[in-house]
Amino acid sequence: MSGTYLGMPAFPEAARAAVRDETLRGNLRHATHTIRAKRAKAVAEVPDWAALREAGKRIKDHTLRHLDRYLVQVEESVTAAGGIVHWAADADEANRIVTRLVEETGESEVVKVKSMATQEIGLNEALEAAGIRAYETDLAELIVQLGRDRPSHILVPAIHRNRGEIRDIFRSEMGEWGRPAPDGLTDTPAELAEAARLHLREKFLRAKVGISGANFVVAETGTLVVVESEGNGRMCLTLPETLISVVGIEKVVPTWRDLEVFLQTLPRSSTAERMNPYTSMWTGTTDGDGPRTFHLVLLDNGRTDTLADEVGRQALRCIRCSACLNVCPVYERAGGHAYGSVYPGPIGAILSPQLRGTGSAVDASLPYASSLCGACYEVCPVAIDIPEVLVHLRERVVQGGPATRHGNRVVLKPAKGHAAERAAMRAAQWAFTHPGALRAGQRLASRTRRFLPRTLPGPGRAWTGSRDLPAVPAEPFRDWWQRTRGGRDGAK
Repeated sequence: MSGTYLGMPAFPEAARAAVRDETLRGNLRHATHTIRAKRAKAVAEVPDWAALREAGKRIKDHTLRHLDRYLVQVEESVTAAGGIVHWAADADEANRIVTRLVEETGESEVVKVKSMATQEIGLNEALEAAGIRAYETDLAELIVQLGRDRPSHILVPAIHRNRGEIRDIFRSEMGEWGRPAPDGLTDTPAELAEAARLHLREKFLRAKVGISGANFVVAETGTLVVVESEGNGRMCLTLPETLISVVGIEKVVPTWRDLEVFLQTLPRSSTAERMNPYTSMWTGTTDGDGPRTFHLVLLDNGRTDTLADEVGRQALRCIRCSACLNVCPVYERAGGHAYGSVYPGPIGAILSPQLRGTGSAVDASLPYASSLCGACYEVCPVAIDIPEVLVHLRERVVQGGPATRHGNRVVLKPAKGHAAERAAMRAAQWAFTHPGALRAGQRLASRTRRFLPRTLPGPGRAWTGSRDLPAVPAEPFRDWWQRTRGGRDGAK
């Protein structure tokens, strides 16, 4: 990735500041609980949801196992349909490609569909440095852009803002970007939406270049798919003369028929709708219909490194529905900005450290931004076992070990600040491989349990600062089993 947000502290420090913001917590609590309840109702309508979930998982896993073949097929299909395919190994290369393509049109403005990939690579900033202004057209992204803010949610980037804050942003900032907000603008949703509609309409009609991402790319036909709820995507995808789509290589699905699964699970998991109001699909270019020139930029940026990890690669199944964020107790209290990435919440905690590596303090802390409650896995429509990957990445942070970075196998050094944890894990490993010592230790702990503290000293204070140590039983389980069961049922 292009890097963490400048000056971003590690997750614990950022979260500590966020949880003190009562307005932020109120906004997040209201929004996530509302979306969560609606999603549960929408999913309950589908009798074969578990089968759809399993089908989505299998399609994604199959595609990732044969990604090399399907990517070649994508290039062939898009090219045959009149599109032009570009390959970008990292954020810098992707930004150079897109900037050059815009400059070749002679335009200095572009309109954008909401795109996680372009946020990931910092495309807006790269275009601005080249004198090109990018206008976000998704309502929430518009709020973030006008407020000089950062996204805090995958689906609702401005989830941390309430209506009053949005009204104030529109009043003070819209005029600098185009059509100003109407006089007397209030915080009613209808008025805010109308102000955004009027502001964006002139940009849609004027823009000659559109930039998008894609939810899916169909390998057999070269078709790209964007699902959205506002209609801004349809405008950006059809009105400009040139369309540039920046898409992560993991967004590929093999066949048109595979969309049947995801077009059922994605809307219900994200917006709690049976179907997205706008599902736009385009295949190359067509004379007299839509953009005359289409460019597809296939983005790696750490994805093949992630693919090389047998445990962590399941994060590439993600279809960006945000269901995991809406059920996560950590995200609800800390908010998205604390993750220091365009990908917040549970999926960000496993995706960002793999795309960017664990070399920075932010990325080394993200695998710990979880209670491991498992709610994220339960709601994931493609069955990503996020807790499993979190534990896997925690081991990488603490112990180091082999990994793939920039296509090369390397041996990572343990992250700083985890010496006590490593020592504790090594001691536990030794104890569990020496049954006699483990039994003696259990008995000693039981007999001295009255003298054991309820909190840990030193480095352990961070763990017991918000919880008590579990009470030590009066008798170890092994002794209880031997006393009550004796030699029965094979007990020893």
